[in-house]
Amino acid sequence: MASIQKFIGTDIEIAQAVYPEHALHINDVAKKAGIPEEYIEHYGKYKAKVDYNFLSKTSDKKDGKLILVTAISPTPAGEGKTTTTVGVSDGLSKIGKKVMVALREPSLGPVFGVKGGAAGGGWAQLIPMEDINLHFTGDFHAIGAANNLLAALIDNHIYQGNKLNIDPRKITWRRCVDMNDRQLRFIVDGLGGKANGTPREDGFDITVASEVMAILCLSSGIEDLKERLGRIIIGYTAKRSFDGKQSEELPVTAAQLKANGAMAALLKDALKPNLVQTLEGTPAFVHGGPFANIAHGCNSIMATKMALKCADYVVTEAGFGADLGAEKFIDIKCRYGGLIPSADLLVATVTPLK
Repeated sequence: MASIQKFIGTDIEIAQAVYPEHALHINDVAKKAGIPEEYIEHYGKYKAKVDYNFLSKTSDKKDGKLILVTAISPTPAGEGKTTTTVGVSDGLSKIGKKVMVALREPSLGPVFGVKGGAAGGGWAQLIPMEDINLHFTGDFHAIGAANNLLAALIDNHIYQGNKLNIDPRKITWRRCVDMNDRQLRFIVDGLGGKANGTPREDGFDITVASEVMAILCLSSGIEDLKERLGRIIIGYTAKRSFDGKQSEELPVTAAQLKANGAMAALLKDALKPNLVQTLEGTPAFVHGGPFANIAHGCNSIMATKMALKCADYVVTEAGFGADLGAEKFIDIKCRYGGLIPSADLLVATVTPLK
């Protein structure tokens, strides 16, 4: 990689100048990070998943230092948190430090919208850039499938007799698709007669706004994931009159529908962190991606913890600005994960300053 003649160009031109011809094989990236090959699951030559059992094997190893990158305020185009994260990581690597990057996966909504991709920019970006920005290893598809499986089970339960007494008007669980499709945000479905469900108001969220995404990024393992999925509240029971008294309105959970086991099965591979590299060959975990306005806006706890066992310095970021993503990083992710950041980098550029 040192032999590459650097030039000024678009992100895609720069990425393609390095990848695939000058990129490290993923086995070499894993070796650099100290991850044994037995824990690597290959997705081609330049992407891999790391078995979460690797984390338990390194439990006695001392954690590296965690560095958070945030920004003064968010802007429509994004203000360089990922670029700064990658640049700082490559810089630390250049001076001989053992370092890893821990970032979120991009969502197709922003990728095809104003913001564009989320793999960094210029000579401070991740590769394979196109793969990371598009389907990557299929995590978001699995999350969407798990989300929509629960939605299907709710409506099927009502159709099959509604033993749990779910009120169709009080269902809070929405379907999802990884796209900004405003036409689907608020819809009426279940039309076409009794065989096709109960007519009701419904809607789609973008996949990164699904509670399943937030749960995946906070889970410590498959059993923890299953438990958390079971606690999802999908709606409320209908009030009924008994001897002149109305019954209480109660929450209904995914566990009551016996949906959490099947959802966890769909997510068993999505739970494993994805390993890639920067243009300079610095190892990077890119895993999970909840939005910061509806969830905690950070990559998975599992990927961050794994990175801390692999490197002396882990550079990560939190979505949106310091008053949203960074606060949630400290108040939610750090509390759940038992993490303590050693430093915070604040990105301050002209647009948010104005």
